[in-house]
Amino acid sequence: MTITNQIVEPSALARPSTVIAPELLGCYLVRRLSEVEIIRGLIVETEAYAPGDPACHGYKKRTERNDVMFGTAGRGYVYLIYGMYHCFNVVTDGEGIPSAVLIRALLLDSLPAKTAAGPGKLCRVMQIDRSLNGVILQPNQPLWLEGRTPAFVQQLAAGAISFVQTTRIGLTQGTDLPWRWYIKNCPAVSKI
Repeated sequence: MTITNQIVEPSALARPSTVIAPELLGCYLVRRLSEVEIIRGLIVETEAYAPGDPACHGYKKRTERNDVMFGTAGRGYVYLIYGMYHCFNVVTDGEGIPSAVLIRALLLDSLPAKTAAGPGKLCRVMQIDRSLNGVILQPNQPLWLEGRTPAFVQQLAAGAISFVQTTRIGLTQGTDLPWRWYIKNCPAVSKI
């Protein structure tokens, strides 16, 4: 199943993070800041985190910090790293299964390509912080996902757009798992 051209319903995300992560490439993360101010970013880089993965926050046990990750699919999981950078994840899979996709980079219209190239940078520009932890990703909420446009799907099918699958970055555990995906030759990717 490929996510396309509409609001991505939370139920569509109730599958393993390793399936959802590449499907989110080409989709949009949308942030409503006010009634008139909305920011849309094309998702260009993702990483999957799943049960049995030593880099997954839910690897050892359920805690107050990672509780959202064990909840229903289609929620935002936001955490702080290094005491200063927020990271935004999309909760996936079934309830009780710690599974999420880290959104690593976005391409934003009319801004330099590297503006949201990295989890901390994208959270800063999208104004995502811990206050959005657990939010249901729906248009009546401050955050939601929109599927790939028909033009993106057509370019992907024609081979004009392709994806790279590789190992995750910035980790000390689970570094051998090839659970990072990005759009090839996209200038907004955090690191090639």
